[in-house]
Amino acid sequence: MSLHRLFQLSSLLRSAVGLTLRRNIGISAVLFNRAKELDPIQKLFLDKIRDYNNKSKAAGGVVDAGPAYQKNLSEETAKLQRLYGGGDLNTFPSFKFSEPTLDEGPK
Repeated sequence: MSLHRLFQLSSLLRSAVGLTLRRNIGISAVLFNRAKELDPIQKLFLDKIRDYNNKSKAAGGVVDAGPAYQKNLSEETAKLQRLYGGGDLNTFPSFKFSEPTLDEGPK
C-alpha cells in the first residue's frame, strides 16, 4: 500500500514540476526574444515595411500607383456599382432593423 502511495505522490510531483518548467520556459523564451537583437534579415524586412508605411502615408494611398492602376481601379469600381445597384462603395452601409410586433394568442 505504501508503494502505491509513493507512486501517486511521484506522479503528482512530476506533473507539478512539469507544469512549472513549462511556464518558466514559456516566459523566459518571450523575455529572451525581446532582449536579443534582431537578425539582419528580420531587421531589413522591418525597415522595408516601415519605409513603405512612410511612403504610403505621404502618397495618401498606394505607393508607385501609375495611371494604369488608377484606370483599373475606376473600372472595377464602376463594375461593382453596376452589379450591386450603385451607391457609395467607400462607406459601410447602415442597417436599420425594426422591432417585430408579437401578438399573444389565446392559450
